[in-house]
Amino acid sequence: MTGEGPGSGGVAPPYARIRKEVAARADGLWRVALALHADPETAYQEHRAAALLTGELEREGFRVERGTAGLPTAFTGRAGRGGGPCVALLLEYDALPGLGHACGHNLIAAAGLGAASAVRAALGEVPGTVLVVGTPAEERGGGKVALVEAGVFDGVDAALMFHPGVYDWARAPLTASAQLRVAFHGRAAHPTGNPVDGRDALAALIQCFGALAVLGRRLPSGSHVQGIVTAGGTATNIVPEYAEGLFGLRGGTTAALEELVAEVRSCAAGAALATGTRAETERIGARYEHVRSNGVLAGLFTGHLAEAGIELTDPVPGVYLGSSDIGNVSTVVPVIHPFVAIMDSDGSDHTPPFAAAAAGPRGRAVVLAAAEALARTAADVLLRPDVAAEAWAELRREAAAGR
Repeated sequence: MTGEGPGSGGVAPPYARIRKEVAARADGLWRVALALHADPETAYQEHRAAALLTGELEREGFRVERGTAGLPTAFTGRAGRGGGPCVALLLEYDALPGLGHACGHNLIAAAGLGAASAVRAALGEVPGTVLVVGTPAEERGGGKVALVEAGVFDGVDAALMFHPGVYDWARAPLTASAQLRVAFHGRAAHPTGNPVDGRDALAALIQCFGALAVLGRRLPSGSHVQGIVTAGGTATNIVPEYAEGLFGLRGGTTAALEELVAEVRSCAAGAALATGTRAETERIGARYEHVRSNGVLAGLFTGHLAEAGIELTDPVPGVYLGSSDIGNVSTVVPVIHPFVAIMDSDGSDHTPPFAAAAAGPRGRAVVLAAAEALARTAADVLLRPDVAAEAWAELRREAAAGR
């Protein structure tokens, strides 16, 4: 796909011009990545990051809307004449508490910014729409969930992003997830009074933890439960009348997650029955869907990235890399979310060494390669009618099959 490259059923995408546009912005994109890295902001607090990125988009000629969907640190940028395909480049820019950009969101933002700017400049009068979506609070809060519910992705034909990691994988093995609060209501009693009158809510919660440990032995691949005690009594000499735990649930698919939610509720009900207490369960926060990576778009991105010398493979079977709100976008729009390594596979994200790599030379090389590959893939969507049609057909087949 060197040079201008062939198109199918449309205009040949200008790959060579895209490369030049990315190269011309290389130093500026890296400055953006380093600025975000040096000034990490956590979920829904990314005010300076949003200001930096929207300012860059306006300088590139995008029409910017701030505070999208009522989220102060969300934004969109648009370019093009409309009336044709619409491709979205997704930017993440929130950091981790205490760890900064140990998930590399500064690189995601810089690559998405570079891709959007390069494809707009290379195409000139864009035949359709290039949409940049600033998505806050991926780590904690699920900004993309709110954006999906607000209709931000209505009319979009493809949503593109990459994620830095420790593997070079063409698609993201990301699970569905939810949080469940489990509370037990008992009856307080004092040991010097009549302790048999007590109904120990903490004992019920501990019983629930035990049942979940047994449940974990028979869960399918990709599913697990992890919990913490958030309330367990007020004094050692009083039978606790209230106890509470917060549980994080993951499932290899959204259907598997919902089955797990039902199992946890059953464990809570059983513990309540055994201890004479009352169980109460409540979902906390947004549900993240599992990611449905679009094979049509992923194949294009993989081919483009190979020209930079980065070969993507399928994920290792049975290995999952957490959850993300990009899964919710993937239920309504064809999506890619490939992983590109910025450190070797013996490392891990959400660690200080990964945060350092997100500001290192390999991080810079990956940002520029990913920006070009994303821009080329966006051009494929905009200029080749067959791409969007085939991507949508695949998404509909997957939905019909319940995957």
